[in-house]
Amino acid sequence: MTGPVTAVEGAERRFDVRPTSDSHFSWLRTRLAVESTLMSWMRTAISLFGFGFTIVQFFDRVEALPGVSAARFPGASRYLGLTLIFCGVAALVISIVQYRWSLKYLWSSDFRSIAGVTPDGKLTATYASAMTLIIVGTLTFLSLLFRLI
Repeated sequence: MTGPVTAVEGAERRFDVRPTSDSHFSWLRTRLAVESTLMSWMRTAISLFGFGFTIVQFFDRVEALPGVSAARFPGASRYLGLTLIFCGVAALVISIVQYRWSLKYLWSSDFRSIAGVTPDGKLTATYASAMTLIIVGTLTFLSLLFRLI
């Protein structure tokens, strides 16, 4: 029961995977770390969305106040806000690619014996939330770009 698991075809073995309880719990910790990393990127993206949107809205409203002189670089705050929102969307896209790659590696044939669970539920609510945030960020970006808000 503690013998090594076969290697992936064509890949050189870096270590032996043994189906033991400590290996299983190490796999679970790694799996949860992948989820935690995606959630951290989601938090960062939400902050970028919020800062970008706030910058655009704040300076649009300040320019409309009476007695405020015209900006030297009109539209600069709008471009900064749009850039922050775009960076948030890009960060989420990159983090989801990394998330999917990490899950694919964790569910590879080398590690299935220590996973202790089936790969049916490998895409979680965190993944769905990240995809939703990409849609929200993209719609926010486009609405500010075309002045829909």
